[in-house]
Amino acid sequence: MFTSPYPDVDIPNVSIYDYLFAGLSDHELDGIALIDGTSGAETTYRALISQVEGVAGALAARDVDTDTVVALLCPNSPAFAAVFHGILRAGATVTTINSLATAEDIEKQLKDSKATWFMTVSPLLTGAKAAAAAIGLADDHLIVLDGADGHPSLRDLLAEAAPPPSVTFDPATHLAVLPYSSGTTGVPKGVMLSHRNLVANVEQSRQLITIESADRVLAFLPFFHIYGMTVLLNLAIKEHATLVTMPKFDFVEFLRIMQDHRCTYVFIAPPVAVGLAKHPLVEQYDISRVRMIFSGAAPLDGALAQAVIDRLGCQLKQGYGMTELSPVSHAVPQTNDDLPLDSVGFTIPNMECRLIDPETGEEIDLPTEGVSAPGELLCRGPNVMLGYLGNDEATRAIMTEDGFLRTGDIATVSSEGVVTIVDRLKELIKYKGYQIAPAELEALLLTHPAIADAAVIGIPGDEGQEVPKAFVVLQAGAELDEAGVMDFVSEHVAPYKKVRRVQFTDAIPKSSAGKILRKDLRAAERVRQD
Repeated sequence: MFTSPYPDVDIPNVSIYDYLFAGLSDHELDGIALIDGTSGAETTYRALISQVEGVAGALAARDVDTDTVVALLCPNSPAFAAVFHGILRAGATVTTINSLATAEDIEKQLKDSKATWFMTVSPLLTGAKAAAAAIGLADDHLIVLDGADGHPSLRDLLAEAAPPPSVTFDPATHLAVLPYSSGTTGVPKGVMLSHRNLVANVEQSRQLITIESADRVLAFLPFFHIYGMTVLLNLAIKEHATLVTMPKFDFVEFLRIMQDHRCTYVFIAPPVAVGLAKHPLVEQYDISRVRMIFSGAAPLDGALAQAVIDRLGCQLKQGYGMTELSPVSHAVPQTNDDLPLDSVGFTIPNMECRLIDPETGEEIDLPTEGVSAPGELLCRGPNVMLGYLGNDEATRAIMTEDGFLRTGDIATVSSEGVVTIVDRLKELIKYKGYQIAPAELEALLLTHPAIADAAVIGIPGDEGQEVPKAFVVLQAGAELDEAGVMDFVSEHVAPYKKVRRVQFTDAIPKSSAGKILRKDLRAAERVRQD
């Protein structure tokens, strides 16, 4: 077992609202909390707290309480921060929904989370309304933040000026958020994260990810994703920095906002690093104020990282985590420029980790010098989820009896405690930082009348991205081409989940128990590519 070289930190036993907003000085209250990167509109910390409490009061007046789940489907904006923390201030649980989700995806999450209130914005209302109708949610329980006929708006909620409720709960057990994750495999599941989980991970992370109050933090990575929720939204608020929001990613707009709003700290996923390293447009913008770029959500190649550093003259670090860890478990500290750029750095404080040989189950020893043998990374700490909502079987599969979470990723650790992710044991596909569960695509493919069997794996795509490839067995006498398979999938899933390669085959390799042997497909794919 190995731990952090950093000392453990004290984790306050308070709600995430109290942790982030209690006790701000007048100077801090007058600081700028949020800037809408598109319009330039600014929100002070004083105004943000007022909005948070106004939302909480309006929800409480509608009988929203600690037993309520509220769904939130909203791109990054200052309104997201007010509503998200307003729901939590009311004592309710937030289930955040991917802005790219289809009506079918939204309906599934609403049902599974048992959400009884739903907040969204007008550009996403069509899918939201269809999903709400499908589960019988009344129009007055579907709040459209920027306004729509027949639905309450954020302005309506705030105009009521209802006082925030007095709420009591145990931060260690009360659910704050229910983001959805595929874990190490399978379809998305509700990850139960308590207030203590969120508080702990911000407090742990700030020891290595050092945002300062003077920083302007560009926030295009979505707040609905746990990376954006914890490492951008909550961590930046805790440090009283300024968040500059972007509702969706566009490279030109990304560069403009960095320049015009003088951003100093930028969180990215690896695909953005490619553009920063190579795109000629970068030279047309003054982004010289950027002092730090932090990459997460997927592995970042060391050579690519160095190319960004060389071009921009800033620091670049990366970290590692997963939704079930709230999400950060490892990060390269800003103060250390000696670690390999492709490492994910040190274990954060208050965490214990182990490496397990995936073949034998034996624990791999921490080396006295050099680097360990590779093994599956297991993590234990106060940021580990409470479990999967309504799915004890999946919870047992990912958690050990002594409280370690199996990450499904293969790592090494050096004698100094530096961790490097070297392979994936889990079957999830990571495309541009998004999780894609092969089982979900396989289940969809099997609904096509011309398809008898199917399997999906991730393969290397353009610019080093992993993309879904479908292996398809056709029904006898059926006719279907590659384009037909891809078009069918794209009609039913969010754009990032689309199948991008297709191979027809006579049979799908399976174990004696009927489980798809994706490792065999991956091995065959490597041989084919060689």
